[in-house]
Amino acid sequence: MASRTRSVAWTPLARDGLDEVIAYIAEDSPEAADKVLEAVLGVAESLSVFSERGRVVPELADGSIREVFVYRYRMIYEVLPSEVHILAFIHGARDFDRWLRNL
Repeated sequence: MASRTRSVAWTPLARDGLDEVIAYIAEDSPEAADKVLEAVLGVAESLSVFSERGRVVPELADGSIREVFVYRYRMIYEVLPSEVHILAFIHGARDFDRWLRNL
């Protein structure tokens, strides 16, 4: 059985969130920032084939909006027929409702 592949695209909001996280980590440890960035990009790339691997975001209860955790961070993404859109990259302890209101 052939695998279904989807293209993966980062929204500007998600890219900004990732940039902020990496910059924050790099203040203390550039090596740790590189490690986190490598892990995040690897997970994002894997979504092209394993797009439904994450759980449905509990706060949204929409089967097309899913998330995977990378270390302590939530990568929130939307699964479309031929694409995956990464919508957000936020710390797991962040107030999700506050983040959602600020969209």
